[in-house]
Amino acid sequence: MSLLLPRSLDEAVSMLGEHPDALILGGGTDLMVEINDGFRRPDGIVIAVNRVPELRSWRHDPAAGILTIGAAITYSELLCDPLAAFSPALAEASRTVGSPQIRNAGTVAGNLGTCSPAGDALPVLAALDATVALASAAGVRTVPVREFMVGVKRTAIEPGELIVEITVPTARGWQGYAKVGVRNAMVIAVASACLVVDEAEQRIALALGSVGPTIIRCDEAEDRLGAALDWSTVTAADDDLVAFGRRAAAASSPITDHRSSAEYRRHAVGVLATRLARRAVAAGRRSPGNGVTVAA
Repeated sequence: MSLLLPRSLDEAVSMLGEHPDALILGGGTDLMVEINDGFRRPDGIVIAVNRVPELRSWRHDPAAGILTIGAAITYSELLCDPLAAFSPALAEASRTVGSPQIRNAGTVAGNLGTCSPAGDALPVLAALDATVALASAAGVRTVPVREFMVGVKRTAIEPGELIVEITVPTARGWQGYAKVGVRNAMVIAVASACLVVDEAEQRIALALGSVGPTIIRCDEAEDRLGAALDWSTVTAADDDLVAFGRRAAAASSPITDHRSSAEYRRHAVGVLATRLARRAVAAGRRSPGNGVTVAA
């Protein structure tokens, strides 16, 4: 194994252009599990990108309503203000990732690159309609995150491409993330959900994780709740919230594996969707029109 240590984005892209099949190393939290379990052998070129300054930066554009985070920004950084204030659901998801040691090393870009349907950050990115910037020797292209995630651990990355940054809209309104696992901490999601209530656009977005081959958006559930919601107060009847959960469960496509049954996953994701909707409505009652409210 040969390890390359680029010190700039141009150098990283140049190295990847010379070695398009090289293994990209960021935080290494997913990669080391695969190596330790014998699923992968790094017997070629490894390019470590966690020291590239351009990938360690972020920027916020309040006029455009977007937050752009570099590929090497860690979960621990996303947990702290001002990043947590710009994207509360992403902060909530980051809080559920592994242990403090994992959060200090792991990155959202690594979550995207692995593209497991159980990835904690992925439902948030899907619900917020995030985009992914990919750099190569040919230039930079931008891909919507919903098109980037092709299937179970399959992405739209081409040989020679590198995830550079992720752009996340900072929706005005409540947003939250929740998941179910076999214990309360350091657990892979059995089912997860992210809900975004975008008051400016008057739209609902719900994304489900770990209940399909990739992240699922629930178009019918979103439309029906958006129509039932009183947008002036961000409230709705509880029957509408329960129906929202049922439609979310119906949109899921879970499997049975060693962590859970398909039936439990379907039930759990419906409960999560209803619970998040109730939190959003409760926040609307407490502080109508006051913008983003972090879930309890």
